[in-house]
Amino acid sequence: MSEVRIVVVDDNPDAAEVIAELLRMNGYVVETVYDGAAALALVERFEPHVVVLDCMMPDMGGFELATEMRKRHGDDIVLIAVTGLDPQAFGVSQTFAIVDHYLHKPIEFDKLTKVLPNLDDAGA
Repeated sequence: MSEVRIVVVDDNPDAAEVIAELLRMNGYVVETVYDGAAALALVERFEPHVVVLDCMMPDMGGFELATEMRKRHGDDIVLIAVTGLDPQAFGVSQTFAIVDHYLHKPIEFDKLTKVLPNLDDAGA
């Protein structure tokens, strides 16, 4: 693996871009999209190692997106859900059951990097 590729999906473009820029500044290769359908299309051509997805988005929410990602890619992609809602809220707890990791907004960047593939191993 020569790089760690990440897709950030959030219907709030500002939130997606802040996370993406922090990741880029730390050596990750990052693309952003703002809805679930665009995320599925991007994943097919970008082949990320990780998808960071917002739990509550219009049209295709985090649960639907995570379910479709698992159907298409199994466990090959690390899924990280993020939300500002109560973890027990409808849709949030369902999403948390499918993903590998979940974080509460605002995201603490050090917690996010702890669950990402190690960049030191990227060149191996």
